[in-house]
This record gives sequence, structure tokens and C-alpha cells, in this order.
Amino acid sequence: MTQAAAKKPAPKNQTRPKVKAGRRIQVRRSGVHGRGVYAIDYIQAGETLIEYTGERISWDEAMDRHPHDPSQPNHTFYFHIETGEVIDALHGGNSSRWINHSCEPNCEADETDNGRVFIKALRDLLPGEELFYDYGLVIDERYTPKLKKEFACYCGSADCRGTMLAPKRNSQRHNQRSST
Repeated sequence: MTQAAAKKPAPKNQTRPKVKAGRRIQVRRSGVHGRGVYAIDYIQAGETLIEYTGERISWDEAMDRHPHDPSQPNHTFYFHIETGEVIDALHGGNSSRWINHSCEPNCEADETDNGRVFIKALRDLLPGEELFYDYGLVIDERYTPKLKKEFACYCGSADCRGTMLAPKRNSQRHNQRSST
């Protein structure tokens, strides 16, 4: 089973992060994959951009719904959270579901203690830049060349791993989104 989780829970006393007023991001075609999310205004490092929203379901329910699109069985909008639930952004999701993966991300996913996931800028972003975070997909099976190809990465960064799967040698789960 594929699992994913956000970076790490925020401190217990943390409430909803402040999101700057006004539209600052936009969904449009991506040169990396399908649709992508782009900054349409200057965004400072550390700013919260959007919450990853959707219906909260169990992994059993997620597996019953899988695949969202039979022609692309490894493309979903699932995001595993520390409570053991999954956020299914196909149902009740927002623009955050279109943020693509990169091995050299400019954003990260941050989970609060109550299981909410917020996308934050890792560095200053200029208008027109596509937003990315490292999905760091975790699959509980051997990473064969075939499996890596099923979860191929097209980010094009100099440090591209060639796959959206998290390195096995790094068992720490961070910024992880599910793709089962």
C-alpha cells in the first residue's frame, strides 16, 4: 500500500496559519505534468499558501475508490495524514491538489496536530513560478525499476531522483502524498 504524510505535526498550540488575503496562486497547464499551480504574486519564504482540502476517509475507503482514473491508475489526489486517515482531494478538494512534485521543491506540506495540511513556501517565489513539493511517496514493497517507472518524476531538476518515491535509505516520511 502506498502511504504518505505531511512533513511533521506542528506544535500543539498552533492554530490555523495566517494566509495572506487576495488571490496569489492560479491553476493552469504545467510543463511538468497536466495541470500545475503557479504564483501570480510575489510570495515570501515561510508564507502559508493554501490548505490541502478534501474528504477525509480511511485507507480502506481509499483503496475501494482506487483508481480515480483507470487510464492513469497511479494518479490520485490522496494525502495520508498522521491520524491514519486520507484526504481525498477529488472530493471537496481545492487548487492544492494540482501542485506537482519536484525533487527540488519550492514548497512543503506541513501538518498540524489536528490533521490539517497547509502548503508553505520554502523560499521566495516570483509571479509565474510553478509551485512544487516533494511527494516522497512511500510504498511498502521493493523499489524495482518497473515500480520506479510507474512513479516516474519529470521535474527536470539537476538533483532529480527519476521517481516520486521517497528514497528507501531515508525512512523519515516528510512532505508525502499518496499516489495509490
